Amino acid sequence: MKNISITDILQLPVQERIRLVELIWDSIAAVPEVVDISPELKAELEARLAEFEENPDAGFSWEQVKSRLNDGSWRSV
Repeated sequence: MKNISITDILQLPVQERIRLVELIWDSIAAVPEVVDISPELKAELEARLAEFEENPDAGFSWEQVKSRLNDGSWRSV
């Protein structure tokens, strides 16, 4: 594999840099078990999952979220 410098990367067109970031992200997402998360974050995620499992109908649908983002009403919460 050819070594590429940061300078070379920064000289790429934006679309190519975005594609590079996507490829890097996908390679990380393919092995989530190797990504370390803090005990605090893990506890928070587990608590949120438990809360969802207790009441899966709480919260907002994706349509409601999109609507609130589009009309700006999320600012009033």
